[in-house]
Parts: sequence; C-alpha cells; structure tokens
Amino acid sequence: MNLEYFIAKRLNGETSYKSSASSTIIKIAIVAIALGMVMMLVAISITLGLQREIRQKVSAFSGDMLVSNFDGNDSEETVNPVSINQDFYPDFTSVPEVTHVQAITTRAGIIRTAETFEGVMVKGLGDDYDWSRIENYIVDGRKPDFTGQITTETLMSTYLANRLNLTVGDKAIIYFVNQESGKFRPLRLDIVGLYESAFQEFDKVYIMADRRQLTRINKWEKDEVGAFEVFIDDFDEIERVNNEVYKNTGSTLRSISVIQKNYNIFEWIKLFDFNMILIIIVMILVAGINMIVALLVLVLERTQMIGVLKALGSSDWSIRKVFLYNAMYLIGLGLFWGNLIGLGLLAIQKYFGVITLNPATYYVKQAPVVLELGYILALNLGVFIVCVLMLLVPSFIITKISPVKAMRFD
Repeated sequence: MNLEYFIAKRLNGETSYKSSASSTIIKIAIVAIALGMVMMLVAISITLGLQREIRQKVSAFSGDMLVSNFDGNDSEETVNPVSINQDFYPDFTSVPEVTHVQAITTRAGIIRTAETFEGVMVKGLGDDYDWSRIENYIVDGRKPDFTGQITTETLMSTYLANRLNLTVGDKAIIYFVNQESGKFRPLRLDIVGLYESAFQEFDKVYIMADRRQLTRINKWEKDEVGAFEVFIDDFDEIERVNNEVYKNTGSTLRSISVIQKNYNIFEWIKLFDFNMILIIIVMILVAGINMIVALLVLVLERTQMIGVLKALGSSDWSIRKVFLYNAMYLIGLGLFWGNLIGLGLLAIQKYFGVITLNPATYYVKQAPVVLELGYILALNLGVFIVCVLMLLVPSFIITKISPVKAMRFD
C-alpha cells in the first residue's frame, strides 16, 4: 500500500475532524453538492418533460406537417379544397420518414344554445384518422365512428361543453355562414364523447365531426378535402423532412411544419433550455466553490502533516493527490445523496403527479418528468469532472508550503 493511498484512506475514514469548524464546512460542501444535484436533476427532467409533452400534444392535434393548397390563407379554416387523389396519399412512399397521412377539412361556425353561443372550428375527420394519438385525452363517452355511413357524431372538448352547458348525449346545432349569400346553414351534431387536452388553444375552439358533413356544407366534390396532416417518426428531423415533403408534393401544394404553424409556442419552450443551462451553471459553481473552501480547510488543518511528508521526500504532486482523492470522495458522497433524493422526488412526481400546473399557461395539468439513464450519467460525470478540475488550482497552494515552517506551524 503506497503512502498516498494510506493517507487518503486515513482522511476519508476519520470519524471526526480536527475542529468542529472544519467538520461543519465539509458537511456544508457535501450538502451543497447534494442539493445542487437535486436541483439539476429536477431542472433537466421537468424541462425535457415539458418540452416533450407540449410538442407531442401540439403534433397530436395538428399533425407534424400540414399539406394544403397554395391559394389558401394562413387561417385555421381550409378555404380552397384539394383533391384527395394524390400520389402521397394514403402512403407517402417517396419520403420514408413519414409514418401516416390523414385528410382533414376545417370550417368555422357558431354553436348556439338557449342560453349562450360560442364560435368554434369544426375539424372534419375521416376513416383514415389515427385516433391513437389523442384517444388518451377522451375523458367521457367514446370516440366518434367515421368508418361507415355519413354520421352526425361529434367529439367536443370539456371546456366548450361546460361553457355551453352540454354533455355526452346532448345535441349541438352549429351554424355555418354562406360567404356568398350571407345566410346561415345549420348542422345538428350528436355529442358522443368529450376530450380534455389541457391545450387551451385547441380546447377553446375545436370540435371533431365527420369530414363528409363539411364537404356537403362547403358544396365540394366528394373527392375534395381541405388539407393533409402528415406525421413523421423523428420530430428532431422535422425541418429537413418538411423540405422533402414539400419537394414530393404537387406544385400547387405547400407544406408547413407544426413549428412554423405554432411559432410562438415552440419559441417559448426553447426558453426552457436557457433556464435549465443557467440552473446547471449556478449549481455547479456553488458546489465547486464549497469544495474549494473545504479543500483549503483540509490543507490548513494538515499543514504539519504536509511538512512531514515533504521532509520525508514526498513530491508536491503526490501530496496534492492525497487531498484531491479525499475531495473526490466528498464529491462522490454528495453526488450519491443528491441522486438518491433527486431521483426519488422525480419518481414520486412521475407516478403520483404531486406538482400541478396551470394548463392555461403550461398546456399540461401536472409537471411531466422524463427519466433517462443517458442524461443522468452525463450530468453526474460532468459535475464530478468540473468540480475536480476546479480543485486543481487551489490544491497548488500545497507546493508553497515550506517543510521547516510547516512542522513549526500550530
């Protein structure tokens, strides 16, 4: 057993330190690392969770991309129809990243009851609609069936249902304005289900009905639809794939990604990255500074020991390694407790949803959590390496200690 290892083990194994002050400082350093680790784990997990949840929710209700007529405006309502007979529908074989394509039609209308009325956007769906993306948001009743004959079934949000005092089993009459004559055309729909996405921009206005009803209201041909929603397998590649989709559609069609369509929302969730990085930097600095103070206290308390080691022929670097080993032990101890507490709290939130959020602001009811081994290991390794590197400079003070003066130091 070499001298450095023996001394480091002796330092790490001591149950009491030379003074209560140094013991307190070292405990504070360990607590600072643990708390910093908890804060960083929470910041990263919830940030990734919010970004992923919001992104998936927006995509589920709007598609990753929307292919529509170039002549159409930028409103939510599909004004100019597109033929459903396209090379990319129903299978977009020319772009392998595309997993599903579904045809939709949207039309603005007004729901009127005996007490009140609400402006809505009716989203017409067909038998090609992928319900698996939103069926988890259905909180009452069932999803409409658009696979058979034309139907009056509809799916409404709980937000609209509460404002209109409607529920499953009720009938809703929607009035559409004829742009040419200015007259209203009514459509009676039967509410078979209620959904709640907590995505207020959608819940406030959208109801889902049979696409063929809107085709009839618009006086379009049977093979005409408003647009196509396109879904892909990797959202991180959405801009590149969107360009490929655009190149592989007709010259009269355009493709717009959900990021472009909901620019404000996606720019907002990008700000989460800045907050997360800021928290990580501050926590690492706090932990590193506390470890520097703890290391300097250890060096100060063992000045005589350093003098003896130098007198016996130990090099400056070998003595520095003794204290660095001890500091690494303290850092590891702080990381252990930080991971134990942090991951425990995140697991509680993930499975029990203790922390709730305002859906009008964050688009989710509770703070979502993402737990992935990759970022947890990377964070631990990064914190450990940065803290050790920060200790290299203060450990240099050992080289300035004179053996003669040190052995006389008290």
